[in-house]
Amino acid sequence: MGRRMNILSMENITKSYGERLLFDSASFYLAQGEKVGIIGINGTGKSTFLKMMAGLEETDEGIITMANHVLCSFLPQHPVFGKDDTVIEAILKRCTGNSAGAAQMQELEVQARTMLTKLGVTDFGAVCNTLSGGQRKRLALVAALLSESDILILDEPTNHLDNEMADWLEEQLKNSTKAVVMVTHDRYFLDSISDRIVEIDKGKIYSYQTGYSGYLELKAQREEAALASERKRQSVLRKELEWVKRGARARSTKQKARLARYEELKNMSGPDAGAKVEISSVASRLGKTTVEIEHIGKRYGDKVLIDDFSYIFLKDDRIGFIGPNGCGKTTLMKILTGETAPDAGRINIGQTVRIGYYAQEIGSAQMPDDKRVIDYIRDVAEYVKTEEGSITASQMLERFLFEGKDQYGLLGKLSGGEKRRLNLLKVLMGAPNVLILDEPTNDLDIATLTILEDYLDSFPGIVIAVSHDRYFLDRVVKRIFAFEEGGRLQQYEGGYTDYQIRIFFKKQEEAGFLNDSGKKDGRKKGGSGAGTEKKNSWKQPGAKLKFSYKEQKEYEVIEGEITALEEKIENLEKQILGAATDFVKLNELTREKESAEQELEEKMDRWMYLEDLKERIEHDNR
Repeated sequence: MGRRMNILSMENITKSYGERLLFDSASFYLAQGEKVGIIGINGTGKSTFLKMMAGLEETDEGIITMANHVLCSFLPQHPVFGKDDTVIEAILKRCTGNSAGAAQMQELEVQARTMLTKLGVTDFGAVCNTLSGGQRKRLALVAALLSESDILILDEPTNHLDNEMADWLEEQLKNSTKAVVMVTHDRYFLDSISDRIVEIDKGKIYSYQTGYSGYLELKAQREEAALASERKRQSVLRKELEWVKRGARARSTKQKARLARYEELKNMSGPDAGAKVEISSVASRLGKTTVEIEHIGKRYGDKVLIDDFSYIFLKDDRIGFIGPNGCGKTTLMKILTGETAPDAGRINIGQTVRIGYYAQEIGSAQMPDDKRVIDYIRDVAEYVKTEEGSITASQMLERFLFEGKDQYGLLGKLSGGEKRRLNLLKVLMGAPNVLILDEPTNDLDIATLTILEDYLDSFPGIVIAVSHDRYFLDRVVKRIFAFEEGGRLQQYEGGYTDYQIRIFFKKQEEAGFLNDSGKKDGRKKGGSGAGTEKKNSWKQPGAKLKFSYKEQKEYEVIEGEITALEEKIENLEKQILGAATDFVKLNELTREKESAEQELEEKMDRWMYLEDLKERIEHDNR
């Protein structure tokens, strides 16, 4: 495959906001059909970068060049529509600017209605100013997808999408021939779509020709190489320092050269590890009684949100709640915090319970623009107790990347992501032992999410999370409650991937594609007549469930195949570490490792199925 043509160039871009330098002579190039994921901590300028690319913001210095006849469509983080426009009118205006003919408008409207239905918006005549922020975001997403363009520029496209919607969008982008540049914190989504990761860090742009998984490996190798160089510099510096301390007199040219070398080594800066959020353990002791839910119910009008739900939260529980938008997840969280009363049932909260609620949306009343950052945190506590001792509000702000003068800045000057990070700190400053996280991955950068996930590993209390982020759920929760039809909450053990596997087999059984063993039946319900069904059914008298010849042979060797793949991946990881400076070899090894990991995942899924079938056979033969 030949080299793809560049369709967009951003050369030596410089951009500042007040005293904050976002980009310092940074450059970026986009090739035809490329899929690029943009990452970086909140406040580094990711949204500004997209706006400059889309022509909505000017640079202070540098040149942005678009190839001839190349068009962009842009999904902003917080879209705005004409307040009197209906859903369909708003989309058509964004797609065409009223310049299209009647036939084209009709075709676009049909496509818009289909896409909106997929995204859960079905009232096409609703006026935009009556819609929620999430609904307006989905309107803007449809408009961006339908607009005639060569480059799709997407700022947080998965925010306000449930899992099915995110899966649908993933397929749309993977199958699109357009170039895609997107900022997203959904790591599975990023890994599935991106063929290049671009990191914005301290005004510079770093490009990695790989998906998110490969980026993590390459970045770790780059940082390890930098640290190795620094260790060598420090070793040489110590030797030079010993020589200087001996009082050598700079009388000869050789001695002068050595002193000059010492000064040069001393003045060199080591590798910048990068700003990282640091979260210490901040929690209160949790007593015997925690949070007990007894037969609660909640409805709005004719819609039943929660129907007869009971659960006793155990110490160290890690619970995830999932379901489509509007099903009642946030309502349940508000019932847990006492903000909303249930229509039926009761909640018993233990005396030692301290709930920390990280809400999905933060209103201006909670974060007034004219309030200082440090005062917002001091309203909760002047200091908190951690494993390292007492830490002041100012020190905690530093750990959350609000340093020096930033602490005395106004909330109104912060980006959306910085406000979310600050709000997370405020929740933790209250030293909760029951932590409720409602869509924590919206607007938090990946670096902060990674640290939060590590923190939750050792958090000495209960974690309750509402999230559409599949990666976060797999990483954090051990049990999932899924909102199902009629307000029922169904319990599933494990993370989100475990839930998906169970739902897949459940749907296959309901459709008649599997028999009770989980084995392919070859019949659909309502298909062949009763005689055929009786003949094929394993439940007929005298018939025993058993492995087929092929399954038996597969079961005998699959564990050995899994072990061999695990050893292969381990060996590839060692080779990758040894090829840190050979990027061609590095890419080859990374691709081989990704292929082996994919094969291992498939083998593990198959092993799980065969183990489940074996248990059913043993049960049937008892």
